[in-house]
Amino acid sequence: MTSLTGRKQNKMLKSDSGSIDFPVFNTKARGLTKFFDMSDPKSRKEYFEAKAGTEIQKLKKFLEKNTFITYLLGKKNSGKGTYSKMLGEIIGPEKITHISVGDIVRNIEAELSGRNKNKELINFLKKNYRGFISVDETLQALSSRDTATLLPTEFILALLKMEIDKYPKKTLFIDGFPRDMDQISYSLFFRDLIGHRYDPDVFVLINVPTKVIDARIKSRVVCPKCHTPRGLKLQPTKEVRYDKKTKEFYLLCDNPQCEEIRMVKKEGDELGIKPIKNRLKLDEKLLKKASALHGIPKIFLRNSIPEKGAFNYVDKYEITPEYSYNLNKDGSVEAIEKPWLVKDDKGVESYSLMPPPVVVSLIKQLVKIFNL
Repeated sequence: MTSLTGRKQNKMLKSDSGSIDFPVFNTKARGLTKFFDMSDPKSRKEYFEAKAGTEIQKLKKFLEKNTFITYLLGKKNSGKGTYSKMLGEIIGPEKITHISVGDIVRNIEAELSGRNKNKELINFLKKNYRGFISVDETLQALSSRDTATLLPTEFILALLKMEIDKYPKKTLFIDGFPRDMDQISYSLFFRDLIGHRYDPDVFVLINVPTKVIDARIKSRVVCPKCHTPRGLKLQPTKEVRYDKKTKEFYLLCDNPQCEEIRMVKKEGDELGIKPIKNRLKLDEKLLKKASALHGIPKIFLRNSIPEKGAFNYVDKYEITPEYSYNLNKDGSVEAIEKPWLVKDDKGVESYSLMPPPVVVSLIKQLVKIFNL
């Protein structure tokens, strides 16, 4: 139930991220043989109670009078938002706020487009932004930039301040900052800048094999109406159908309001990680830079576990299932499920983990860091 330690473990389970060690976390509970359905909210709640109930209560008690700041660092599509939102589901959404810099920027772009520009937003930026180019120039760059171009750090800080002001003294999970090498230094003083002077802060470093990210993107489909993302290979809906014309299996959205709309691929997803390779390389550099910092606690989360000896540390239902399909003679579709086996960035055959066991690791490491 605790993180593995010792020289033998570090040597045996060397990380696939260069010089960073991401130890395999043991989530097996002695004597617990019950199966938990990770996709069912009720079963998932029982899972967390069984695997980390004591630690969850300690963390809840701590958050009655305290807050903290967490910087989520990991490759693009590594699950930063998923993990923090799932923690909020367990601890209570009134205690934890997930703040995505990417979402903030996209919302700002929408508010500044067209004729009805948000004057209140512009006035806030003029009062709070300090940088080497003017607010007007920055806003112009925002409206004309491509997604690969990073905005000035000072501008991002102003946007974050505006967003954080909406959640006074709540625990913050910041996703997307730092996003560049110079922003690592800014993050060391960020809690002072935003008025959380006495809050502890933590770096959460997330390791996900590149092949996992690539497969997630290629498998992804979305509902045209509600925009819910799923995956034919990795996260199917309950309804899988077969198109005789294209000879392809497809998913129907299971949102009751969507009336079984056919889910579709997003343009460009067939390319997988190719369009974001440079972004992934920079993310890797950020992870290494952050791991070497002194004076700030660090939590190490890994999304995968080497196949050899895996079931000494996790239960089978904690491994991500992979799906393939057969078309029966009567026209029905049969789903075939098996543990998803991928090669990590060192070429080691590994199982991808479901989000809940990764969050169990997060909870237990937070409790340890805060000496609860």
